[in-house]
Amino acid sequence: MTSYRQPGVVLTDHTFDVPLDHTRPDGERIELYAREVVAGDRSDAELPWLLYLEGGPGFGARRFVGRQAWLARALKEYRVLLLDQRGTGRSTPANRQTLPLRGGPREQADYLAHFRADSIVRDCETIRPRLTGGAPWTVLGQSFGGFCVTHYLSTAPEGLHTALLTGGLPSLDAHADDVYRAAYPRIQRKVEAHYARYPQDVERARRIARHLAEHGPVTLGGGYLLTVEAFQSLGILLGSGDGSHRLHHLLENAFVRTPNGHELADAFLEEAHSALSYAGHPLYALVHEAIYAQDERPTAWSAQRMRAEFPQFDAERSLAGDAPLLFTGETVHPWHFDCDPSLAPLREAAGLLAARTDWTPLYDPSRLARNTVPTAAAIYHDDMYVDTSHSLTTARAIRGLRTWVTDEYEHDGVRASGPRVLDRLLALARDER
Repeated sequence: MTSYRQPGVVLTDHTFDVPLDHTRPDGERIELYAREVVAGDRSDAELPWLLYLEGGPGFGARRFVGRQAWLARALKEYRVLLLDQRGTGRSTPANRQTLPLRGGPREQADYLAHFRADSIVRDCETIRPRLTGGAPWTVLGQSFGGFCVTHYLSTAPEGLHTALLTGGLPSLDAHADDVYRAAYPRIQRKVEAHYARYPQDVERARRIARHLAEHGPVTLGGGYLLTVEAFQSLGILLGSGDGSHRLHHLLENAFVRTPNGHELADAFLEEAHSALSYAGHPLYALVHEAIYAQDERPTAWSAQRMRAEFPQFDAERSLAGDAPLLFTGETVHPWHFDCDPSLAPLREAAGLLAARTDWTPLYDPSRLARNTVPTAAAIYHDDMYVDTSHSLTTARAIRGLRTWVTDEYEHDGVRASGPRVLDRLLALARDER
């Protein structure tokens, strides 16, 4: 282990060796990385542990500097573990460069099937005794991290002292089709709210889409192809607290005058590439729909199929008339694997995952109905990424869970609020308010 300091904190790097497949503990092993954070003036104290599970899937734990965001509140009483979930960050990576080591697309798909909440929770239970001496810990799950916490409550509640979820209460039984059928109307509401705030962006977005439709895709850095559909997917920004403003600032500088007429500006293209590329988190695209799979039904590119039920998202139709162009949100489509060079070599493996029919249930409603772990959840009203009605139904199914439903924040409330969201969740779980 290596320890070092940042302002006000002491950090320690940890690595753990865990089974790829927890049902075969003597089989292949992978490595997990986690960063321990403790207040600098309490580094030698006996403190309870708080495990943070990042959203995604496919994102490593956030790299804080000092006591940023919710970490400031956590460090008042906890020793915090920021886990890079399997396949992310400094844990054994899963991407276009490493997955060919598995073999062909079939072997890659079989490998990727081990990167859902069930495996992540088994990882947590493997490393917990090594850090806590066997004591249960508090777990904070953001977004997909909350899905993992719900699985934790379903399968290993003995490992939990307190469960805290923020923007991450999943449906216990919805198929991916149900998730995306509910998502598109929410996405439309977010886009309409953006246009109400920035009405000038209606024509700006139509102009960019029209340019791409007439002149063809533009090749961005690293070979990413900016098509009309890829441009529409910038709507993923609208799920965060500052996302509407970021999208507006992106659109307002889209064109530059050149000797050949107006063209899409290099600065716009570079920023769009940064927002769209999956190079830093390919697992997000690869297993995103698989996190909703729980039975013999394949996900079968659910987001793409459900989009056909909402023709108002068809850019060609919008441009043929005078309707505003609708952006899309947290949806992964087959064409992502054509546009993005970091995904293209993995398209066949992704297709095999989408066709898979041997998924196992992730949640146990009967066990959740008997829950005794103090549990609290922040539900962000009209969250673009997680359906509010699904979350409220699940909240009623988990015994003793206390909710805070708010429209004060978007999906990233735990990060945007500083210490407030975590402080509120802890108070709810402790029955202090």
